[in-house]
Amino acid sequence: MGNDGGSIPTRRELVKEAAKDPNSTQVKETQTEKLQYYWSHCSLSQTALTPPIVSDSTGNLYNKDAVLEDLLNTSKDTQDGNVARHDRTSGTIKSLRDVVEVRFSIDKEEEDSNTRSSEVRIICPVTGKRLGPGVKAVYLVPCGHAFAETAVREMPGEQCLECNEHYSPNNIIPILPVSSTDKDRLRDRLSKLQSEGLTHSLKKTPGSSKKRKQARPNKEAEADADKIDETAGPSLPTKET
Repeated sequence: MGNDGGSIPTRRELVKEAAKDPNSTQVKETQTEKLQYYWSHCSLSQTALTPPIVSDSTGNLYNKDAVLEDLLNTSKDTQDGNVARHDRTSGTIKSLRDVVEVRFSIDKEEEDSNTRSSEVRIICPVTGKRLGPGVKAVYLVPCGHAFAETAVREMPGEQCLECNEHYSPNNIIPILPVSSTDKDRLRDRLSKLQSEGLTHSLKKTPGSSKKRKQARPNKEAEADADKIDETAGPSLPTKET
């Protein structure tokens, strides 16, 4: 070894080389692998996705039965006083009102030729493109129909092409979003819905009607007090002695 004009790297150099940040290609490959996994696996149970499939306000995909089981377990633990239960959905799913069933279109030819659900080909009903890591996909709230994002952008008006139900642009939900822009928009959307007493599915938040009823008497009392002040007129100045 040595005497060949080369040099032997030191331990410090090897550690420094290993600690280097991954390049853009490596990041993209890791991202693609992650998307491939979550396009075929439930984000909650890590089992294969099988209909009915639901999605929360962040665009993640779940098996509906896994969500139901988790909600039941959470309810039981709360009743038993076990408040330290780990929330595996990061607080996005507290009831079934927080999810929407995603209505995917299945390639009929693939469905006829394959019997295993893992081999079923999900497609956009407009473009025919296979939905997955290679195609940015979205679904509409409240109907839940899924499309390639490009197809939704080209839709005339704001009605679902599958069921004709109306939707607003803010209720176009990207599936498994990657960009920070999409993630920030979904967070802002949910915050706005919560301020209006609504959930991700656009259904009322449990107990929101009670809060409104309680707030109404308080507002009426404040209004009555303002009226009394107005009818009383300005206060008279006190006489100096």
